[in-house]
Amino acid sequence: MAKRNTKGTDKLVARITEWFNAHPKDSYNYLQISQELGIFGRSNRSDVYDLLVDLQQQGFLKEVSPGRYGLADRQTQAELIGVFERRHNGMHAVRIEGNDEPYLVFDGDDMQALTGDKVRIQKILGHRNRMGGPQARVVEVVERVKHRYVGVLQKTSKYAFVTPDNRSLDKDIYIPNELLGKAKNGDKVVVDFERWPAFSKNPVGRIADVLGKEGENNTEMHAILAEYGLPYKYPENVVKAAERIDDGCTPEEIAKRLDYREVTTFTIDPADAKDYDDALSIKKLKNGIWEVGVHIADVTFYVHPDSIINKEAYARATSIYLVDRTIPMLPEKLCNNLCSLRPNEDKLCYSVIFEMDDDANVLRHEIVRTVIRSNRRFNYEEAQEIIETGQGDFAPELLQLDRLAKQLRARRFAEGAIGFEREEVKFVLDEKGKPLDVYFKVSKDANKLIEEFMLLANRTVAEAIGKDVRPQRINGKMQKKAKSFVYRIHDQPSQEKLESLALLAARFGHNVKSIFSGKKSDVVDYSKNKQISQGINQLMKDIHNRPEENMLSTLAIRTQAKAVYSTENIGHYGLAFQYYTHFTSPIRRYPDCMVHRLLDRYLNQKGRSVVREQLEEECKHCSEMEQLAVQAERSSIKYKQAEFLKDRMGQVFEGVISGVSEWGIYVELKENLCEGMISLRDLRDDHYIYDERNFCLIGRRTHRRFTLGDTLRVTVANVNLDRKTIDFALVEKTR
Repeated sequence: MAKRNTKGTDKLVARITEWFNAHPKDSYNYLQISQELGIFGRSNRSDVYDLLVDLQQQGFLKEVSPGRYGLADRQTQAELIGVFERRHNGMHAVRIEGNDEPYLVFDGDDMQALTGDKVRIQKILGHRNRMGGPQARVVEVVERVKHRYVGVLQKTSKYAFVTPDNRSLDKDIYIPNELLGKAKNGDKVVVDFERWPAFSKNPVGRIADVLGKEGENNTEMHAILAEYGLPYKYPENVVKAAERIDDGCTPEEIAKRLDYREVTTFTIDPADAKDYDDALSIKKLKNGIWEVGVHIADVTFYVHPDSIINKEAYARATSIYLVDRTIPMLPEKLCNNLCSLRPNEDKLCYSVIFEMDDDANVLRHEIVRTVIRSNRRFNYEEAQEIIETGQGDFAPELLQLDRLAKQLRARRFAEGAIGFEREEVKFVLDEKGKPLDVYFKVSKDANKLIEEFMLLANRTVAEAIGKDVRPQRINGKMQKKAKSFVYRIHDQPSQEKLESLALLAARFGHNVKSIFSGKKSDVVDYSKNKQISQGINQLMKDIHNRPEENMLSTLAIRTQAKAVYSTENIGHYGLAFQYYTHFTSPIRRYPDCMVHRLLDRYLNQKGRSVVREQLEEECKHCSEMEQLAVQAERSSIKYKQAEFLKDRMGQVFEGVISGVSEWGIYVELKENLCEGMISLRDLRDDHYIYDERNFCLIGRRTHRRFTLGDTLRVTVANVNLDRKTIDFALVEKTR
């Protein structure tokens, strides 16, 4: 629509569109519409005429006869189907697949849709919202997804409500007496959405579970899991089924496998781990070649595809790691006992055996089922001490594996792999789960030793299937194609995000713009990948131990696409591998179990390719569950950070600006990586304007600037454990 100088044009468009929506079967000329809307005067009625023509050209109206207009057919009213996203501020969004810009939907136009619901929207033609984007109204909730919320029950003699912890629902949930169950006032509860009556202010819910008293550690950890729809209890029938399984390590079974029980073998895991699903063996062959075995727990020997244990494992798809606990994918009998490669016990494994020279070149490999007997269980700290001192149990073997791993790592980075070394936040907790201290875990040589051999095994397994291209009958024709398989894929980074990173890095004196320029291609360009990865790796080196390190490394990670599971192999950009899968952690990842079964089908049974569509659905499910598990883990960290700072109200910390927005400044504390916000309304010395392009706030009067990477001294002003939020107050800007 052409822009007009008339101040009330937008309001006039809204009045006209509302009138036609309320009278969908009627038609009017401009004089009749003017009369109905109470618009008088030749100039004003001329505007009505122009707007009717504009709305007809945009498809909102149709000209039923010369000069006479009616509402267009539903099919021509620019209706679209998308996914609804409810926001606490009443400005909701609908995301349409293929559209970068979401449609804004205001309260009253939402038809009480909830986040995740599939909705049909109608564009409000001629309208852009006050943020410049398109505006729409929901005309139908096409499909309700299952909605589950967590919050605290407020109960009186007359009514009961739950206030959700998650801000995605901006209303309290009404709980009728007959849907209360055994919940009591003040309980933290799980609520299942039941309905939202058309003219009701609040949705109606049912109490699905009582988690406990607010603030108790178990209650809050279970609440995080429930919020993401993740399990926090194990079904009794699955536990009992696992208890009935014996170890299966019989002489008959051992006779079918390669016997590695006499070869030096050990595990290296975190100190608090109980599920050891990978082990390494090493021996020197007579020809001077090193034989290295990567031995993985043979989970699928115990867990059969049609069992209730497998169905539960598939539903979970992954183990979940919160701050203080692990929620396992498999029952304890399997993950901590039968399948755990504990020392001095015979264990069944699926292994990749490598023959390597002194330069870590793989001369040959074999993927085979084995039986092993681990000689020693190391934690990472013990293994690291041996690597650093050269003294301790199995020192010669550990040192040789470390030498080989370092050569594998150097080669991988030379080929274009990207390395991120961001510190991992860990907590010291008391017996009740209260955080006493925060520390940082850094990946050292012992961690990298295990990482390199697991990467090598995963890559080798993927190549074994992916490179085996044979004739297959597809749609009645013989074609050469690899068999359907589960790949771990990682797409190329966002060019726009790379350019933003380059722009921000330049503000700190790091010149990477030329490296990150160019367009994303449909096929992975490994030469370009190498250039970009080398640029990112150099940037990570340059910012090490500098104030901007954590912020720029975080932004560099955000430039990367998420790695997912798929049958369509596009390679793994971050690792610079053309073939990659997950084979090495079947105790905690279901895709690894899928890979083990496919290997058995293709390599041992010489079976035909499985149906790709079904396998792809399973890959998609596993990717989605992985993302939920990651979100839950981050949520548990945020909760513990907030809990840690709640006892430090008023204390002063030094921090770095990690984010800037139109509503405030995000600050990450140097001492413990806790992140909180200084609200814009609390910066009272000036009126600050958000400069999105330059990542800063600028004072209108003083021209004072707050920019990403600036160092501030702040005090803890407020902590909200339910929202997992921390509010800071500015003490001073130091630089």
